Amino acid sequence: MGTGLREVIAAELDAARRRSLDLLDPLDEADLIRQHSPLMSPLVWDLAHVGNYEDLWLLRALEADGVGAEYDQIYDAFRHPRKDRPGLPLLGPAAARGYIGEVRQRALDVLGKVALDERSPLLDGGFVYGMVVQHEHQHDETMLATLQLMESSAYYPIDAPVGVPVRPAPGAAEVLVEGGPFTMGTSTEPWAYDNERPAHTVDLPAFWIDTAPVTNGQYRAFVEDGGYAVPRWWTEAGWAWRQEAGLEAPQFWSRDTGGSWTRRRFGWHEAVPDDEPVQHVCWYEASAFARWAGKRLPTEAEWEKAASWDPAASSKRRFPWGDAEPVGQANLGQRHLRPAPAGAFPGGTSVYGCLSMVGDVWEWTASDFEPYPGFASFPYREYSEVFYGPAYKVLRGGSWATHPRAVRTTFRNWDYPIRRQIFAGFRCARDAG
Repeated sequence: MGTGLREVIAAELDAARRRSLDLLDPLDEADLIRQHSPLMSPLVWDLAHVGNYEDLWLLRALEADGVGAEYDQIYDAFRHPRKDRPGLPLLGPAAARGYIGEVRQRALDVLGKVALDERSPLLDGGFVYGMVVQHEHQHDETMLATLQLMESSAYYPIDAPVGVPVRPAPGAAEVLVEGGPFTMGTSTEPWAYDNERPAHTVDLPAFWIDTAPVTNGQYRAFVEDGGYAVPRWWTEAGWAWRQEAGLEAPQFWSRDTGGSWTRRRFGWHEAVPDDEPVQHVCWYEASAFARWAGKRLPTEAEWEKAASWDPAASSKRRFPWGDAEPVGQANLGQRHLRPAPAGAFPGGTSVYGCLSMVGDVWEWTASDFEPYPGFASFPYREYSEVFYGPAYKVLRGGSWATHPRAVRTTFRNWDYPIRRQIFAGFRCARDAG
C-alpha cells in the first residue's frame, strides 16, 4: 500500500502542477503581474501561493527543511485581502516558477521517506498530500475565474479541445426524493476536508428537485419577464444588492445591436446558448429566479441526498453514478471550457434521476455554511472554521473548471451571496405535498 500510494500521490502532485503551469503558459509577463479585477489576485500571486502552501505542509509540517519561510507573510491568504495584493513585494513569474519548482523537488524527496500510516493524522492515507493537491486544483479554478475576467484579449479559442458531449433527450423536469433518513457527510473519504466530516444521519421530508440545473434559456425568460425589476422575487438584502450593483442579467451577458443576448467568454463574444446551465449568477439572483418560478433553492442536505443516496441499498455514493472515479460521466477539469448542454452526461445520473449534479456549474443551495455535529478543525482552523456562519452560502457539485480530484458528493464550497465571478449556477426544489 505504501509504495502504491506514494506513486498515486506523486502522479497527482504532478498533474496539479502541470495544470497550473499550462493555464498560465499562454500569458505574457504583464498579464501575469497585472490585477485583472480587485476581486482576484494577480495570477503570479496564486502561482507562488500554491508553492508556499506546499512549502508549509509538505516540508515544514513534516519536519523537513523549508524553502521560503520569508515568503509566508506575503502569501498568507488571510493576512492580505485580494485587492491589496498587487502592492506586496511579489515574486516575478520566473522567480515564482523557480520557487515552486524547488519546493516540489524537496517535497518529492520527503515523500519517498515518510511513513504513510495511521500513526500520524496528517499522513494517514496521504491526507496532507491530498489536501495540497486539492488546494492547487482549487487555485487553478480561481485562476480560470481571473482569466474569464480579463478584458484585454481572448484567452482560448471557442472550439472545445475535447469531443462534444451527447445532447440529452427530453425527460422529466423534476424528480421526487422520498422522505426519510440518509447519511450526510463522510467519515471514510481519505482526502475529505474537515467540513465534510463526520458522517451523520439527517432525516428529511419528501421534496421535489429539478432534474437538471436551470438553463440560460429558462433564466432568460426570468430576465425578459422583468424579474430584475420586481422586488417581491428578491430577499430584502438581495433587492438592496441588485439596486446597488445595478444587476440586470448574469455577469458577462449583454444585448447586441439586434436585441439578442450575447456573453463574453474568455475574451470572445458569442450568442448565449439556451441549452447550457446558466452561470455567473449570485445567490441572490438564484433565489429570486426560484421564487419567480414558484419554487425555492434546495437545502444543502436535500442536494446531497438527491446526489448521493441509494435508498434501495441504504448506502451513500462518492459520486452520483457510484464510487468509480470520473471518466466521462461529468463535465469536469476544463474539458470543454464551458458548461455542456444541461444533462448531457447521462452516465452521471444519480439514483433519483438527477443529471449534472457533479460538473458543469457549482450549484447554490439555500443553506448557510455551518459545521456538522461533532465537527473538529483539522489540520488548521482557517480552512473551514473561521468561515462558519450566515455570511456564506453553500455551493455544491463542482463546475466544468473543477478538477475531479477536488470534488465529490460530500464536497462543500462556500462564498458570499453576492459572488458572480465564480462558475456558479443552481437548480430549484419544492416541497412535496
